[in-house]
Amino acid sequence: MQIILVSRGQKGPKTIDLTCRRLRCKVVAVALAGFLGIAGVGAGVALTVAGPKAAALGDIGHLKQQVGDQDARVAEIKRDAQRDLDALAVKLGQLQAQSIRLNALGERLTQVGKLDDGEFDFDEEPPQGGPELTTDSSAYTLPASLSESIDRLAGQFDSQQAQLEALRDMLMDRSIESSLRPTGMPVNGYISSYFGGRPDPFSGHAARHTGIDIAAPKGTPVTAVAEGMVTFVGQRSGYGNVVEIDHGNGYMTRYAHNSAILARPGQRVRVGDAIAKAGSTGRSTGSHVHFEVWYHDRVVNPLAYVRSHR
Repeated sequence: MQIILVSRGQKGPKTIDLTCRRLRCKVVAVALAGFLGIAGVGAGVALTVAGPKAAALGDIGHLKQQVGDQDARVAEIKRDAQRDLDALAVKLGQLQAQSIRLNALGERLTQVGKLDDGEFDFDEEPPQGGPELTTDSSAYTLPASLSESIDRLAGQFDSQQAQLEALRDMLMDRSIESSLRPTGMPVNGYISSYFGGRPDPFSGHAARHTGIDIAAPKGTPVTAVAEGMVTFVGQRSGYGNVVEIDHGNGYMTRYAHNSAILARPGQRVRVGDAIAKAGSTGRSTGSHVHFEVWYHDRVVNPLAYVRSHR
């Protein structure tokens, strides 16, 4: 092929012979150089345009990573806080149970101690009051270590429970001791003869009376003056129908001249249980109850016991 270039000037046409190898190489070189130049310009323009976008994408990725890390830390903090709340809930439940036990123990002590109703009301919060003084600090502040404070409170509860239990045991011991000690009259009536020396009602000679006589109509119930075990029922010389009760703490009581016996040997009796009926059996001038108190195998004056109260 030949390319003929015609100029508008005075010069004649110029012919380019493409069959010439050398000329073709030049043309290809020029075309390649132009292509490479255009490609370089396009690449430069692309890099110029794409640079800020890549940087923006990089910043977004970095922010996403930071947000993910923060979410992970927040989730870990939530898990830690939930574990702390669960632990506090367990401790709170233990303290509530301890408080219930203390309230029950306090109510029991109120009953054992025979306190007036309403003197200690464990169903209500302790009354509090006083003027309100405002300060610059917050009205409610948490202690430095909440767990330590709760443990200290639990320790106080344990100490108080131990003290209350010791008090309960002491009151129970006193109550048991009181129930085993002869107290009060065994029968409704008046004392017709006292303990000690007196003229014998049959012979008029000086004699020693080992108990007190309480006048009462025949058939009047005779009751135990203390808790104990019936150790003897039956006849004794001069006493007629007799009931004897061993109270287990050194005390023994005897009830004589009964018209009928209600208790049986080996029977456990409590205060106020009917054990016999008043009468005039044995060496007696009329219906009454002969009452004796023995302490460590020695007969003692019952007067102080019949006049005492629980």
